Amino acid sequence: MQNEADVVILGAGGAGMMCAIRAGRRGRSVVLLDHAKKIGGKILISGGGRCNFTNLGAGPGNYVSLNPHFMKSALARYSPWDFIELVVKHGIPYHEKKLGQQFCDGSAQAIVDMLEKECLLAGARFELSCKIERVETIPTGNRRFRVSTDRGIVECDSVVVATGGLSLPKIGATGIGYEIAKEFGLDLVARAPALDGFVFSDEDGRRFSGLAGVSFDSIITCNGMTFHEAILFTHAGLSGPATLQASLHWNGGDPVTVDLLPGIDPMVWFMEKKKSGNRSLVKNLLSELLASRLAERLCELHFPDARPLPDVSEKELKVFCELLKSWTFVPKSTVGYSKAEVTRGGVSTDELSSKTLETRKVPGLYFIGEVVDVTGWLGGYNFQWAWASGAAAGDVV
Repeated sequence: MQNEADVVILGAGGAGMMCAIRAGRRGRSVVLLDHAKKIGGKILISGGGRCNFTNLGAGPGNYVSLNPHFMKSALARYSPWDFIELVVKHGIPYHEKKLGQQFCDGSAQAIVDMLEKECLLAGARFELSCKIERVETIPTGNRRFRVSTDRGIVECDSVVVATGGLSLPKIGATGIGYEIAKEFGLDLVARAPALDGFVFSDEDGRRFSGLAGVSFDSIITCNGMTFHEAILFTHAGLSGPATLQASLHWNGGDPVTVDLLPGIDPMVWFMEKKKSGNRSLVKNLLSELLASRLAERLCELHFPDARPLPDVSEKELKVFCELLKSWTFVPKSTVGYSKAEVTRGGVSTDELSSKTLETRKVPGLYFIGEVVDVTGWLGGYNFQWAWASGAAAGDVV
């Protein structure tokens, strides 16, 4: 391994490679260090292997951070269309799935190959299977930093930390980026798994056991944020796109509310059935609107005597319909980093320049991507932050 470079980037994921491309194009000598054997591991598994590489609607309102304005500058200067231009340049077929989400028609490998090719064209080099041991400043000499690894030492002018978060340790996630931040005295915002499923409380786990696999359209609300997408019952609790979105805004002990019948007023629907003389059991009628297993379970809990509709009072029906429109539960937890798509929290944005992602305390030290306290919604937003933050740093390192 060469022992000198202008820029050392820690992490060969999306943010790191984008930074390398932009810095290399400016004539900077760049090396990317990663302990993994392959580059872009998170890109490869994203979007079911097709990579939801951006979202056309990406804006500051789609991100969670203690500073909701921090990401404005980077996102404004590198838009979803800038990345799409790169995709088109490389002839990668893509499509919009829904809600502005852009996916490869084929494999996510095409995005990794594209970024790798652009890195190499810009003169950047990769050093993989390389464990980062320490980053320190050099008091005297031509270079500012010394990066020690299990394969030698590299001295450089700038260090860019693009190591990601704690989510998905099975593909190599570690907390080294946070450790480096601590070593340099930077503040960290508490981390938590996000874009993750919910685990039911013990009581709710018993009440809703046997429903794994039941999926349906819903509106889910948590801490004032509302998402209209599918939810899915699992063996542990709830998953599905709407649940993952809500988890980004959830803190321990917060209630989560679900509209099980979006766009339908069940009270009006049941009263029409009642007026028509329909004598069906409530659970059978509800099965016309919800998956039968879920309809039966809800009725078991609230109408255990299995009464036909005419025998249910209007008052009872009203209470039941209110439940259907605002079923509320308090999760025990999220599933955890093993399944979470991202890590919420990270290096405090107070420590960084919003224009360059450089630390205020240590000139030449940058943090980009997921390691920073900027976390996007499900649907391509986190990749857009990776591209935008990587470009912002790469244009100045």
